[in-house]
Amino acid sequence: MEELLEKLRVKTEAMKLGGGASRIKKHKAKGKLTAWERIYGLLDKDKEFIEVGSFAADGMYEEEGGCPNGGVVVVLGYIQDKLCVVVSNDATVKAGAWFPITGKKCLRAQEIAMENKLPIVYLVDSAGVFLPLQSEIFPDKEHFGRVFRNNAHMSAEGIPQISAIMGSCVAGGAYLPIMSDYAFIVEGTGSVFLAGPYLVKSSIGEDVDAETLGGAHTQSEISGVTDNVYPDDASCLEAIRNVIDKFGDTPKAGFSKKASKKPELLPESIYANLPLDRTKPYDMKLILKAIVDEGTFEEYKPDYGKTIICGLARIDGWAVGIVANQREVVKAKKPGNKSEMQMGGVIYSDSADKSARFIMNCNQQKIPLVFFQDVTGFMVGSRSEHGGIIKDGAKMVNAMANSVVPKFTFLVGNSYGAGNYAMCGKAYDPRLIYAWPTAQMAVMSGAAAGNTLFQIQEAGLKAKGVEMSDADKKEMLDKINEQYNEQLSPYYAAARLWVDGVIDPVETRKIISMGITAANEAPIQKRYNVGVIQT
Repeated sequence: MEELLEKLRVKTEAMKLGGGASRIKKHKAKGKLTAWERIYGLLDKDKEFIEVGSFAADGMYEEEGGCPNGGVVVVLGYIQDKLCVVVSNDATVKAGAWFPITGKKCLRAQEIAMENKLPIVYLVDSAGVFLPLQSEIFPDKEHFGRVFRNNAHMSAEGIPQISAIMGSCVAGGAYLPIMSDYAFIVEGTGSVFLAGPYLVKSSIGEDVDAETLGGAHTQSEISGVTDNVYPDDASCLEAIRNVIDKFGDTPKAGFSKKASKKPELLPESIYANLPLDRTKPYDMKLILKAIVDEGTFEEYKPDYGKTIICGLARIDGWAVGIVANQREVVKAKKPGNKSEMQMGGVIYSDSADKSARFIMNCNQQKIPLVFFQDVTGFMVGSRSEHGGIIKDGAKMVNAMANSVVPKFTFLVGNSYGAGNYAMCGKAYDPRLIYAWPTAQMAVMSGAAAGNTLFQIQEAGLKAKGVEMSDADKKEMLDKINEQYNEQLSPYYAAARLWVDGVIDPVETRKIISMGITAANEAPIQKRYNVGVIQT
């Protein structure tokens, strides 16, 4: 575990360097703060924050020179005691240009702001769309233009948006700050225009410099496009803090909160109680004792459906409903006093039925849900099929998918196949979803997938009359396993924003607490209705 945590620390520090030390030096020589320095200057010093979308683009876009952290930093943190979303372009990465993953990450930030009715601050310093990849970010529904659609919707919904133009703001990207409620600009470094000097020259033959075309004084004194001019980044950030300080309070969702208690076990005990071997059983209840407030866990149906643990608890004082896979091998009671051994990490009919009922209860009682995934999927075989595993699994998915209370998901270990779906994977709108360094996500395990893919390729070669030697077979299988195992990595998932990041397990309590604090800002508007469920 220490090796995994050290890898996490090293990768985190590398991401914070953005485009690297030399580019940071050039950036600061212009009088600018870095993306992270701007965030630190904006957030309350005595309060915690969480990063969203960490490791975006990790290992991606290598032919283009890489795009560390997606070229933008997103955090959820406090400004003047108000929880806000902050989006800070990193101009040390390709001048802050928007790669496809940059757009996806910014849309994720806006999604969090919209779901939780949180103010959002954009610290803009971007050269616009990365042209070599424009076809992958420009025209589709979830591409660049969706950002401005969200600007308009948030404005209509009364969600405050503040933009600070701290560098370049070009072409379509110019709409983002100007569609915000406040548009500030920094003198000397900030500029905003639909077309830069070179494009103006090529389009209409006009010679004009950037400052005259769309600099701070031009846009604040002549056009009125921006609201206020500030001499440097620090004064602009302080102005944002002063504006947010005046925001009025809003209605709350009303989730239950009491005084926080420490967990029964130290959070660091997770390291010892969670085996790194993904096939070994362990007791998830020991993991939960290091996360929930001591003495608050009330298990639901403890003697039924034992491969999933359900229960009510408090985390940092917030009431939660927990749905967690149990990796211990358990003995399940069956009708007629018969019993069978149930494999840990597998969802059986009774586990799915229990979970569906528990999820419905939490929705009825306005209790946020937290999912801890270590699941290999639903049980297969004739006995399970005859027992209606598909029907019971559908009940669970239906109850979870239609939940109106906020959901939070953590990938502890395996996250395979339909188990990922039933335990609230990314497709099911968790407010936040994070992976531990021990997580693995895929359609199936590496061993199962490797053998399946090998058999398919071997059969294809045989159909062409090609017979492989044992050495060739081993080489092919090793290559398949290497590629598939790389895709199992939590960093592979985080790079593509299938999860919001990879975290040290001890950070789990903080993320849940801040997540529910954010969710409490958005009153529940929808009525809970699970639709049609066969019984």
